[in-house]
Amino acid sequence: MIAEPNKSYVFPSLEEATPEGLVAVGGDLSRGRLLTAYRQGIFPWYSEGQPILWWSPDPRTVLYTGKVKVSRSLRKTLRHGDLTITMDSAFEDVISACAAPRGNESETWITDDMCFAYCDLYRRGDAHSIEVWRNNTLVGGLYGVALGDVFFGESMFSRENNASKVALVGLDWQLQQMHFRLIDCQIPSKHLFSLGAESINRGQFLAELENGLRQNGQPGRWQLDISAAMLA
Repeated sequence: MIAEPNKSYVFPSLEEATPEGLVAVGGDLSRGRLLTAYRQGIFPWYSEGQPILWWSPDPRTVLYTGKVKVSRSLRKTLRHGDLTITMDSAFEDVISACAAPRGNESETWITDDMCFAYCDLYRRGDAHSIEVWRNNTLVGGLYGVALGDVFFGESMFSRENNASKVALVGLDWQLQQMHFRLIDCQIPSKHLFSLGAESINRGQFLAELENGLRQNGQPGRWQLDISAAMLA
């Protein structure tokens, strides 16, 4: 069971957030503080050399389970890509891949401290990874935190075309089996909107979150090992 977050971890009211959604600065990435933040619709996002920045943007980008858009090319990848989808079998590899600089970028927001903190959440059954494999090679994946029937997506990566999208399709399928309702995507992007994500105002998100946290959830290690072709 996931313990109730420590009541000593107090965040400012979201009404005090900046127009960009910044709620607080500082603190630490302890399990108690992180879970308290997620339960209040707040997440950490900062760069190396900055203090920890805590955010709750308005509007919020979300994806309702069962509403992932599968394009023709993605469906072809699922059917003929010879890919396997697993869960919670390579969390550290997934977060390391997500943390790696991309393209011409030399920095990443997933700092060493972030990696350590989320690996701790994984070991305690709060965080989860979704892996996409070609034979025994990791080619894509994503990770996030699960509380109640809400999955808070953190980051994804892809080493082959559509591999991160395959991970999202696998996550969505598994979450439906476990009766989850919502994937929090946090920050808007054209990529997410193309996959079925949408924007809702913060008040609606907090209402969805409050309802989701009333559900029992699925703490502990998640197990999945299927062919991506099953989801085409």
